[in-house]
Amino acid sequence: MWRTADLHPVRQNLLLIISLMNQIAELRVSPHYLKEHPWVIQGITGFLSAYFMEKPGFQVQRHFDEIASGMHVWVCELPPNMKMTRLTARLQADIPPSTVTNIGHNPDGIPQFLLDLPSPDLSNT
Repeated sequence: MWRTADLHPVRQNLLLIISLMNQIAELRVSPHYLKEHPWVIQGITGFLSAYFMEKPGFQVQRHFDEIASGMHVWVCELPPNMKMTRLTARLQADIPPSTVTNIGHNPDGIPQFLLDLPSPDLSNT
């Protein structure tokens, strides 16, 4: 098996540049959605594990409960040619109805995507 140190310096630099081009994004699940569908943490974790096997360059760096907000968070690393919106669209096909909203960035500048219950249909009132 080769090691990065065994590569020509130009190739080492190229690998470094490629790794730096990956994007980081957070997938967050609202406490309301978690209360309505408590099993969804396991479902999303399984989906992301399968996505890792299917899509080279994708990985989950970590996931955790954010006590202050009540949200569950997955920190994902995506290759440059992958969009978080495509990942969330595929995810939504496997879980109960939801909305996904880009809610901005965390203090470190990482984009955050919030999965929540769909908005109630106000046209029926």
